[in-house]
Amino acid sequence: MTDAIRGEVRGTAPVPLSVLDLVTVGSGRTATQALATSVELSRLAERRGFHRHWVAEHHSMPGVASSSPAVILAHLAAHTRRIRLGSGGVMLPNHAPLVIAEQFGTLEAFAPGRIDLGLGRAPGTDGATAAALRRTNTLNEGADDFPEQLAELTRFLDDDFPDGHPYARIHAVPGPVQGPKGRPPVWLLGSSGFSARLAGLLGLPFAFAHHFSARNTIPALDLYRDSFRPSGVLDAPYAMIGVAALAADEAEQARRQVLTGALAMLRLRTGRPGLVPTPEEAEAYDFSSAEREFVNEWLANIVYGTPDEVRTGLDDLRKRTGADELMITANAHGGDARLRSYELIADAYELPELP
Repeated sequence: MTDAIRGEVRGTAPVPLSVLDLVTVGSGRTATQALATSVELSRLAERRGFHRHWVAEHHSMPGVASSSPAVILAHLAAHTRRIRLGSGGVMLPNHAPLVIAEQFGTLEAFAPGRIDLGLGRAPGTDGATAAALRRTNTLNEGADDFPEQLAELTRFLDDDFPDGHPYARIHAVPGPVQGPKGRPPVWLLGSSGFSARLAGLLGLPFAFAHHFSARNTIPALDLYRDSFRPSGVLDAPYAMIGVAALAADEAEQARRQVLTGALAMLRLRTGRPGLVPTPEEAEAYDFSSAEREFVNEWLANIVYGTPDEVRTGLDDLRKRTGADELMITANAHGGDARLRSYELIADAYELPELP
């Protein structure tokens, strides 16, 4: 399974480059348009040699249309031929492990050898929405439940519950019970040390959410590497980081676009979620001093500017973190700006035009 995890370095990039897609919906736009952009993005990423395209799971957020990663990935699989597709991630506590095994077994059957299963521990939403998803008012994201859920999911994926187990005669289909086949590699995702340590102990690849938890990046990666135990999946650690980056033809264009995402995040964090504002709306917004401080801190963790500036910023980030792969998310109001950003980054790293 190692080849399914480690990407190929192309062009002058220091490590494999990949795409994290939040399927953002801008003001004046629709979810239909956002999802169409995701199809265009997957084709662009495949054509320009990005290694994988992951879709995140979020709920009850008007500015995000990625509540159902498995559904979106099935659609992307029908429009691509070779790029890896996966979840960045599926929030395991929101779902029964058997359901996830069935969904990703189906995706693997659609696109053999191209599917990744990235798993997160957070709900991907607020507490009330998480309670609605799980049909319970008792939310437990502690250290006890997640490893047990992960072990159960892995058993379903491998169809290897031991004799005598209550689920020994239950099979996730499509799956191994129907004949020898591959199955999606499991990744653990995190924004703190919990999943970093667990991924290391289990010998799994690890993806860290640097794009919204930058202060924890290096401590979490150090913990992952220090905890790592070789497994049948990996003989050495493999760490990917999600990084917010946006390139534009002019530096001011890039700043106008990332400011829209910063305002959207400010509204989300203060209980006012909505569609991603336009650049004009973001520029006209009257920020309080506290809001301006939040926005400045948020923008400080985004790599943005001209293609050369973004390339330099990504190179520096890779050197500081030692990441084995960079997964780029470009949050902006419009799909055109996002698509243009990935094209410019590909050009900056001389990624090839693939047939």
